[in-house]
Amino acid sequence: MTSISFGLDRLLADAALRKPLIGKRVALLAHPASVTADLTHAIDALASLPDIRLTAAFGPQHGLRGDKQDNMVESADFLDPRHGIPVFSLYGEVRRPTAAMMDTFDVLLIDLQDLGCRIYTFITTLRYMLESAAEHGKQVWVLDRPNPAGRPVEGLLLRPGWESFVGAGPLPMRHGLTMGELAAWFVATLKLDVDCRVVTMEGWAPDVGPGYGWPLGEHTWVNPSPNAPNLSMARCYAGTVMLEGTTLSEGRGTTRPLELFGAPDIDARSLLAQLHALAPQWLSGCRLRDCWFEPTFHKHAHQLCNGIQIHVEDASYEHAEFRPWRLQSAVFKALRRQQPDYPLWRDFPYEYERDRLAIDLINGGPLLREWVDDPQATPSDLDALAKPDETAWEAIRRDYLLY
Repeated sequence: MTSISFGLDRLLADAALRKPLIGKRVALLAHPASVTADLTHAIDALASLPDIRLTAAFGPQHGLRGDKQDNMVESADFLDPRHGIPVFSLYGEVRRPTAAMMDTFDVLLIDLQDLGCRIYTFITTLRYMLESAAEHGKQVWVLDRPNPAGRPVEGLLLRPGWESFVGAGPLPMRHGLTMGELAAWFVATLKLDVDCRVVTMEGWAPDVGPGYGWPLGEHTWVNPSPNAPNLSMARCYAGTVMLEGTTLSEGRGTTRPLELFGAPDIDARSLLAQLHALAPQWLSGCRLRDCWFEPTFHKHAHQLCNGIQIHVEDASYEHAEFRPWRLQSAVFKALRRQQPDYPLWRDFPYEYERDRLAIDLINGGPLLREWVDDPQATPSDLDALAKPDETAWEAIRRDYLLY
């Protein structure tokens, strides 16, 4: 097995790599999965180094400690009790750092485990910090980590004017980049004048099974957010995240969030049959199982739901074949065929947006919803929309691949 070293571990192990940080005030942007190979949190590991002067820390959505369960549950600033430094929340009073926050450091280390999906808000926080660093003349070092969903690309590109906290720029839903690679793409596309460095990984092999991006059996999975409990969820997420914009439960309140979906008023077996009739070509690379579940909180709490679980952890999993975004899109379409008047789209404030439907924010435009709601539209029509975007993105991202 190839040994892999993440950016944080390389920085900790190599004094020469850290040398430019000597004499500088260093801040850390991190979350619960920002740990070393031996599971020491980055803030503790960095604070223990005599040549690093840690003066501040930042937490993204769900907090530095990851204690906030749901979206739009804010974290407060606090003083770290162990290290005595301020920890600023970038998901509370502000989502962009203030000038006073930026004044607490010279170099920002960003160590965030991503899931490889445009909607995951750590990407937007990365963008905002790079923009603020450019504005305030600060240095940024990205300590790179694997993209657990690997290199495949899928989904529509975010449309102009549809930028939001869940849409940092014209990325497809599944972008196939690491945080270090995304940082380089942001710097280039936003034309930022910022000193941004990437402490790369060593030995990352995103095309090698069984992990295909995540070093299975070598590194422990730590939840980067409360409902990201395992690699299976990370693989499904670029599709199942769309459930957040619907009335269907995405499994929050169960032990397999964002790997299953359902509601009290759907017939999962009939839905599966409809799926196979509609778009069998979009169902490969995984197993689909009809099931029953009862969420303990969130949508349909304490109600028995009929639904489907997507299984991507056994021998049926085919990394290059599995297309979670198309699979979930087909689910919505099949449900529309099965129950044309089903109240599918959830109208509620989503990530501080109140005027646009959540499903449109999630997809970076209305095209997916319009395809689902058009009785005449076929799977090939959605392919015709998505494939040019996917091809274009694969060409664009080539310049930013570090591995």
